[in-house]
Amino acid sequence: MDPIIHIDEELCTGCRRCAAVCPVDAIIGEAGTPQRIDAHRCVVCGQCVQTCAAYAAESDPSLTSRAEKLRQRGQLSSVREPLFAAYSTGHAIELKEALADPKRYKVVQCAPVIRVSLAEEFGLPLGTLTPGKMAAALRLLNFDRVYDTNFGADVTIMEEGSELIGRVMSGERLPMFTSCCPAWVKHAETAAPHVLDHLSSCKSPMQMVGALVKTYSAELDGIAPADILSVAVMPCTCKKFEAGREEMNVDGLREVDMVITTRELAQLIKDKGIDFINLPDEPFDSPLGKYSGAGTIFGATGGVMEAAIRTGYELVTHESIPNLQLDFIRGDEGIRTATVQIGDLELKVAMVAGLKYVSSILEQVAGGTCPYHFIEVMACPEGCVSGGGQPKLLLETQRKSAYQARKSSIYRHDSNQKVRKSHENPAIIKLYKDFLGEPLGHTSHHLLHTKFFSRKVKGELK
Repeated sequence: MDPIIHIDEELCTGCRRCAAVCPVDAIIGEAGTPQRIDAHRCVVCGQCVQTCAAYAAESDPSLTSRAEKLRQRGQLSSVREPLFAAYSTGHAIELKEALADPKRYKVVQCAPVIRVSLAEEFGLPLGTLTPGKMAAALRLLNFDRVYDTNFGADVTIMEEGSELIGRVMSGERLPMFTSCCPAWVKHAETAAPHVLDHLSSCKSPMQMVGALVKTYSAELDGIAPADILSVAVMPCTCKKFEAGREEMNVDGLREVDMVITTRELAQLIKDKGIDFINLPDEPFDSPLGKYSGAGTIFGATGGVMEAAIRTGYELVTHESIPNLQLDFIRGDEGIRTATVQIGDLELKVAMVAGLKYVSSILEQVAGGTCPYHFIEVMACPEGCVSGGGQPKLLLETQRKSAYQARKSSIYRHDSNQKVRKSHENPAIIKLYKDFLGEPLGHTSHHLLHTKFFSRKVKGELK
């Protein structure tokens, strides 16, 4: 697979701001000289892209040639963004061309945090919630169906929650790690293959939706799966890597054909001349556009854990969880731990926000001393709200303010939902009744689960 994160040596000043934020020491080079990326070690999180300050200003006479070079890499040169040394491979032009093809049935899904960050690209306050405007804009871009990755998050909870309960009851392969962050998964495969049996076998919500788009949804719409263009809008540059993984296919077809970032979606909207701020709100399409508040909070660190506990508690106890807002799960980067009483079970959990913090837990697992049952790992500092594909803010104070505003908006969105537990989402209930059968069943395993493989080769790294 071709590299996704790059550093332009013509622009790089060697300030090593990128190296300071890289959680896996994948940036190579001396201060004052252009930096390089160790593609094997790199987890494609894009934090170097977020922090890079080496750019060509519009007054730079070489801007035109650099803009054309960026265009050839997949960016829209009609949007006059500063050209930074660290950048991610773009797919905006490729998608623009595909959207004009009348033979393709074009389906898009949007991650939970896009609705609380996209508006920043159009001058609205940090954390402005715009799901309705986003859906309207995507239809104006010529998508036939506008779905929501939040639906996939609800499916993930059904599968992952059932998997966790089974492991805890049997005492096998504990602790169980979440598997929805592709940068974390790549790091585990590359640097800690001893924990791969401890990862949940669940695909990420994005890939689950992709699989359902080309099976369940295609069947409902009467569309041949091979005619579907499956697109995902993500806050994460590593989602481009994940979509290209060989095993991410359903019956020989890619589950997700193309991934664009929040920034790329903004480019496409601007390129089309859409007045985003004044768009009337429109709903997501059914059935893969209906979601619970639990699906929404996947975008914030600790959100996967909180969503899982809301459902897991009720699956085990057959009683309503006393409090839906689990404040002890929420927080900022680092490691947070808690013990959750679920009936007679004391479930010990940990949340890791920022990949640089996971090493101590990996050592515990290797030594057989890890005390936790369930561990959520998010590679980026504060979860998906701080993903490498999010709107770029140069100052650290700006980024911190943005992360906090986005998280607060996500939690408000959750609290305003009529349904706040994944297993109570009517569209999820119908999906299992009509198509999947039951969590961890034959159809679910075929479409929604995967295996992870070591990226280490004896004597060398591949």
